[in-house]
Parts: sequence; structure tokens; C-alpha cells
Amino acid sequence: MSNPPEIQALRFGRIVIDNVVYNRDVIIFPDRVLSNWRRRDGHNLALEDLVEVLEGNPETIILGQGVFGRMKVSGDVREWITERGIELIVFRTEGARKAYNELREQRRVIAALHLSC
Repeated sequence: MSNPPEIQALRFGRIVIDNVVYNRDVIIFPDRVLSNWRRRDGHNLALEDLVEVLEGNPETIILGQGVFGRMKVSGDVREWITERGIELIVFRTEGARKAYNELREQRRVIAALHLSC
């Protein structure tokens, strides 16, 4: 297996992963990037928005809430994930970028990142 994708740059509405520019929210799996991640209710994360993430069998899920932290992660979502023994890390997207890059080669990490507000 090759190295998990690396986030090289991030700014409002734009992320560079393995030399590819994305202008929409992304999910980063150990072996690929899913672009244009959409949520049922844009700034309120629901469990159904994470189906593909959970199917990826992560040890750790990193959620990037946006540059200003506008994407909300409910207590129900947090509880459901942690009750299954999955580590959950939630930061504004810049903090999530740092955490992802630090952990990506140490464990099975999947990051779902909101790139704008």
C-alpha cells in the first residue's frame, strides 16, 4: 500500500492534496480522496453524512469544521462514533489538517474536511 494522501496546503475554499487542488469539501481515505463531500444540512453534520467514512473502517476520524468552525458536530454524532471505539478528533479545518498529517502514517485515519466557513 502506498503512503496515505498528504495535505500540502489549505486556505479558505481550497486544499491541495498530493499535488491536486480541490475547491470543494473532501473526505481523505488512506488510499484516495473523495471530492465534493456534501452534507444533508450543510453546516450541521449528521451521521448519514459520514456513511462512506464509517464504511472505510477508520481507527480515527478527523473532522474539519471549516475555517471559522461553522460546521457543527452534534453530541449524538460524537457519541455514536466514540461508542464504537473510534477515536474522534474535531477541529477547525487548519487544526484538522495538522492532526491528519501527523497521524496519517501511524493509524487508519479518515478525514472529512469542510473547506469554507
